[in-house]
Amino acid sequence: MPRLIPLLPCLFAALPLWAEPAEIVAATAEPTRDTWRFSVTLRHPDTGWEHYADGWEVLAPDGTRIGLRKLLHPHVDEQPFTRSLTGVAVPAGATRITIRARCSRDGWTGTPVTLDLKN
Repeated sequence: MPRLIPLLPCLFAALPLWAEPAEIVAATAEPTRDTWRFSVTLRHPDTGWEHYADGWEVLAPDGTRIGLRKLLHPHVDEQPFTRSLTGVAVPAGATRITIRARCSRDGWTGTPVTLDLKN
């Protein structure tokens, strides 16, 4: 058992289940001519450049990424916050999309949100 003690910090650091994922608290989709505009409100315990919500993506029904909104800086003092992405080409006939959020340390975690699209 003494050999495991030095490994314990590494094991705990590798387990994302204790991390707070970037949480999507609201999302909207608006048609804009031939494309769509998505607005997503995120909440995440940003601590600075070492750990922050760094993006969200829009996925087609088949899981293909059709939009990516990169977040280029931490939002330590702005929680929750909303950012938009325009010009997203949704595949013809798609009636639902999925949005998922990402954080700089833990990656794509948290619960994805599915939106029904209405023209």
